[in-house]
Amino acid sequence: MATPKRIYLAGPEVFFPAEEHQAIVAEKKRLLLEYGLEGVDPLDSELASSDSETKFRLGHRIYRANRELMDSCDAIIANLTPFRGISADPGTVFEVGYMIGQGKRAFGFTLDNRYYRERAGGTDLDGLGYSIEDFEMSDNLMIEGGIYGSAGLLFVADQPGEHHFFSAELFRRCVEALASA
Repeated sequence: MATPKRIYLAGPEVFFPAEEHQAIVAEKKRLLLEYGLEGVDPLDSELASSDSETKFRLGHRIYRANRELMDSCDAIIANLTPFRGISADPGTVFEVGYMIGQGKRAFGFTLDNRYYRERAGGTDLDGLGYSIEDFEMSDNLMIEGGIYGSAGLLFVADQPGEHHFFSAELFRRCVEALASA
């Protein structure tokens, strides 16, 4: 039997309380397994730390461990629902770009169906007088353009999910598109 394709699971869920994070990741992995795919969560790395290790060093070790996980994966599914602002989590956006830069396919989903410009205030200029991009995209053009450029897809919710940052139905759509590719 062939080894299942490994799919990196990016998103802000890593910042959720442990029980909430584990429940969402378990559902993502279950849905992927239905299609013969293996889900790989950023927290799948076993990283022990000590009281003497600085936060800075630990941060760099987490970065390297996540990069190694991404290197071991064939594609990415990213939760691009705005987090702590009007745009997707910056770490998630980096991970999408990293995977695309390796020639791997990227798929994403967002539970916010407003265009980026609308979330940014719906005007031509922000409060500092700087232009707000208006390309009728869910987020910055580089994110959505990169996903489509990788032969992936971005799915946008028509309605709220069971969690303000997760919808099993929307995630399943990403998995089905990836599995049929």
